[in-house]
Amino acid sequence: MCRSIRTLRPPMTPEVTDEDVRAAALQYVRKVSGFRAPAAHNRAAFEEAVDAVAEATRRLLDGLEVRGRGAARTDT
Repeated sequence: MCRSIRTLRPPMTPEVTDEDVRAAALQYVRKVSGFRAPAAHNRAAFEEAVDAVAEATRRLLDGLEVRGRGAARTDT
């Protein structure tokens, strides 16, 4: 679907930044909405969707377990 979204889970991407997560969320919302940049009257909904997708992506990545490595991310 979104060929420009790269895999963010370890070990494919050992260090995932908030910018990586936001970029993936932005690409997804652009693809689904059909807008590269929304008109002013759609901007709030577009940005809310990007934030929601980024949050869901971060929760997913935080919850994934890579076989033999334990949790993908740890908060230490």
